[in-house]
Amino acid sequence: MTDEVRDRLRNVRGLVFDMDGTLVLGDRGNHGLRPLPGALEITGWAAGRGLPHAVFTNGTTRTPAHYARIMRELGFALPDEAMLTPASSAVRVFARRGYARVMVLGGAGLTEPLREAGIEVVPPARGTVADAVLAGWYPEFTMPALEAACEAVWDGAEMYSCSETPFFAVAGGRAFGTSRAICAMVRSLTGCRVQLVGKPSLDALRSASGRLGAKSADLAVVGDDPDLEVPMAHRGGALAIAVRTGLGGAGSYDGLPAARRPHLHLRGVDELLTIMMGVRDD
Repeated sequence: MTDEVRDRLRNVRGLVFDMDGTLVLGDRGNHGLRPLPGALEITGWAAGRGLPHAVFTNGTTRTPAHYARIMRELGFALPDEAMLTPASSAVRVFARRGYARVMVLGGAGLTEPLREAGIEVVPPARGTVADAVLAGWYPEFTMPALEAACEAVWDGAEMYSCSETPFFAVAGGRAFGTSRAICAMVRSLTGCRVQLVGKPSLDALRSASGRLGAKSADLAVVGDDPDLEVPMAHRGGALAIAVRTGLGGAGSYDGLPAARRPHLHLRGVDELLTIMMGVRDD
């Protein structure tokens, strides 16, 4: 660890943790979650020292409040407002752009946060007018839904994706996501531009930054996916910390340019806790 990284850890003003593969692991349906080594301890340590922290998952199977409740049941002292998903950043983006009606390709994990924010959610039905189409976790996706989404885009709606990575970490390996596949079909048929609201977008990091009350450059982002947390951290000038408890193994960053490599690559959050205690409690 370089002196520069040590100094940044000493002065960091907030932590943004990934969920699956970083703090917890579950099954392919994102159930049966269990804390990973050091996860309860590092979040408890941060809370005890008044260091703000949030958890950002690209999952949209549940609402942020539901995820937070599950995390609390596992022993994490995580308030609802400290849990974020792509729905959280989508609300921020859509409000800023003045969208009133959004067609959602997903379930309650997406529709409920948008409705709570005052955005009208419309179903993927032919002839439905929308300002935007948002794709998330949607294993029930159908050809009629594809037709409805394409028609909305042809009529002027913008296309948004919650995640453009094909997999997420689960116990025993990885599971297939749906956002990227859905958006690939819509893009292939319409030629539209797909805009990302989940990780690794800057909008996702800004959403976490706003919740923590700190500038992006003053945050440390901790995650397991080489395609998500590390690139997102670099885009916002945050400290990028990678762990090997999920998708990213020991050689995941070999040969990558500096903008894709972590500032720290650790065994897991248990090792991060030891380092944080050393640099902040001395």
